[in-house]
Amino acid sequence: MWILFACGSAFFAGVTAILAKSGIRKTDSDVATAVRTVVVLAFSWLMVGVVGSAPQTTSLSGSTWAFLVLSGLATGASWLCYFRALQLGDVNKVVPIDKCSILLTVLLAFFLLGEPVSPLKLAGLAAIAAGTLLMVTKQSCVRCAAGRSWLVYAVLSAVFAAFTSLLGKLGIAGVESNLGTALRTGVVLVMAWMMVLVKGKRTLVRRIPRNELGFILLSGVSTGASWLCYYRALQQGPASVVAPIDKLSILVTVAFSRVVFGERLSRKAAVGLACIVAGTLLML
Repeated sequence: MWILFACGSAFFAGVTAILAKSGIRKTDSDVATAVRTVVVLAFSWLMVGVVGSAPQTTSLSGSTWAFLVLSGLATGASWLCYFRALQLGDVNKVVPIDKCSILLTVLLAFFLLGEPVSPLKLAGLAAIAAGTLLMVTKQSCVRCAAGRSWLVYAVLSAVFAAFTSLLGKLGIAGVESNLGTALRTGVVLVMAWMMVLVKGKRTLVRRIPRNELGFILLSGVSTGASWLCYYRALQQGPASVVAPIDKLSILVTVAFSRVVFGERLSRKAAVGLACIVAGTLLML
């Protein structure tokens, strides 16, 4: 049964990018991020209720709160950049770059924390890097709205995601994971809505097309469902198997992007996808 939950986690994580892009064709990406984060926050606290870790909140130290806030800010920045990249670029190019956050995380952990890097992990990093380059550089992004500015946002998304992981390693390792996620998502929610207010986009919230609002909300539900399935799979199955299955969500994203948006992979990009998959399996 846990295998089904692990596959469910990968499936929902994979369709999140598809649903999100479907909801930001006319809707501002900052506004969409703020709206969907409300749904994600609800799901994250649902998970806290399931595991019963809410009482731990009162015992958190000041330093732990500081790292939670910092990691939340990094997560928020990553999400804002990610959805802006999705709005401007093709899913098949944005998602692989975002997946490179695992490469940055390992490198930062090596240089800043002194964590060892095994030959197998190095091989995985090389495969992910090579696969990403193959998927991104082959063809121009003909449907991009602003040249290659999507690339900048995609790279920033990966960088901030890597810092999120690093901050987690430094200061919030002792916090129950679901509670840490819920508190961090609360920071993301505040940050996202602050961005909307500071940029003067409050009026755009009321102008979201109904059909796009549905996709935005569904993307939040999909993220929450992925988290719930992933936690359930970890409860019943080995993490060494559950994690690789979840990371293979990129295959789901690529498949749906072909059906929904008509995005095709060139032969070179297909080889790149295979490299990313192989590298992810080696890393895990």
